[in-house]
Amino acid sequence: MSDLPRKAVTRTAKLAALPLGFAGRATWGLGKRIVGESAEIVGQQLQQRTAEQLFKVLGELKGGAMKFGQALSVFESALPEEVAGPYRAALTKLQEAAPPMPTRTVHSVLAQRLGEDWPDLFLEFEDKPAAAASIGQVHRAVWHDGREVAVKVQYPGAGEALLSDLNQLSRFARLLGPLVPGMDIKPLITELKDRVSEELDYDLEAQAQRAHAEEFAGDPDIVVPDVVHECEQVLITEWIDGIPMSEIIANGTPEQRNRAGQLLAHFLFSGPARTGLLHADPHPGNFRLLPGGPEGDDDWRLGVLDFGTVDRLPGGLPEPIGAALRMTLDGEAESVYEMLCSEGFVKESIELDPDAVLDYLLPIIEPARVDEFTFTRGWMRSQAARIADPRSPAYQLAKQLNLPPAYLLIHRVTLSTIGVLCQLGATVRLREELEEWLVGFVPEDAGENEAEYGDEVEEEAVEA
Repeated sequence: MSDLPRKAVTRTAKLAALPLGFAGRATWGLGKRIVGESAEIVGQQLQQRTAEQLFKVLGELKGGAMKFGQALSVFESALPEEVAGPYRAALTKLQEAAPPMPTRTVHSVLAQRLGEDWPDLFLEFEDKPAAAASIGQVHRAVWHDGREVAVKVQYPGAGEALLSDLNQLSRFARLLGPLVPGMDIKPLITELKDRVSEELDYDLEAQAQRAHAEEFAGDPDIVVPDVVHECEQVLITEWIDGIPMSEIIANGTPEQRNRAGQLLAHFLFSGPARTGLLHADPHPGNFRLLPGGPEGDDDWRLGVLDFGTVDRLPGGLPEPIGAALRMTLDGEAESVYEMLCSEGFVKESIELDPDAVLDYLLPIIEPARVDEFTFTRGWMRSQAARIADPRSPAYQLAKQLNLPPAYLLIHRVTLSTIGVLCQLGATVRLREELEEWLVGFVPEDAGENEAEYGDEVEEEAVEA
């Protein structure tokens, strides 16, 4: 029934071919140089071939391999420009599409989950998928009540394939590491594995999407399509039209880029505060720009899709994040260090210089120091290079820091979002979002002081 290559031996062979392919291309490149071709030209050709093979295999396999590719794709902006060029087109393809599941397989899943008379539930159903992702693909349809809907159908065998791929990829983590300098690939793969069961559960996804749809209903900036029907392997939601974020990254106007970036930052910080949930899959394929923002038809709103992976944060983003960020900006080295120790970012067996920790953090939080910050690939690359250089103090200090499990997903989502902002090249008022939504960022007494100041002004006005 399944056309997804899920036999362990088949999938393992495809993935195992990746490091062999890397080695083969290196030999090919050496041969070209021996016969006199420019090292620069050969290097570019080598990178292009590597990119094509890597993402062809990841895309064909869907499952965990493609999931890993999508997670990796948002960090493309950390690559040096001479390397990023050949990879960029292949990465963008992964964000939006994968080889589709055959029509007969789709119909078989729908018949099994919705009943043999499933066509009667729809006024229209398009067999050609509108989008394909790591564990399922989406079909456009019209529900029996006339609503346009997106029908997400899970690939048969997706769970088995996800785990098989991720287990294999973890063995190749060292080979894949150079794709994103300054990032440890193995913990990323481990964290993706931990989320497999949640992402396969469409009932959990429906709950998370309904919570967001209810909270953001009528919101002038954010659009979340509501859930129409869900069951095992099938999730039906309202359809939204819009420009995919990947298209904005490739061809968007400066106004679209800045608006998309601002809305993305707004959703990242307001979502957990308003719903108690963090959307934890922020790659560009999950976002759309829709017309009709607060300023009218020429303004934009952000459409948000795919709630299969969420972090449950009942109180919003943890208060220590906001407090540590504020204290870092204020230069309170000792206080920041104490909080990092108490939260488990510094293990008890390790002792670090608080001023060195502050020096390490300040460049990373540069976007929060100013009213408006332009995220660029150059800035992202400089941060990655600083942390990846073994001669750098930042590299030595980063090796001694720890990432507590409770912060793992938050950390990945934040990094991924910053990666997308850099791909957009967006100018964003990040500090504005932090002040409004991040608990602990604005000291509690700040509001009291403002209130007291307001009372004093009022009293003086009355006396006058």
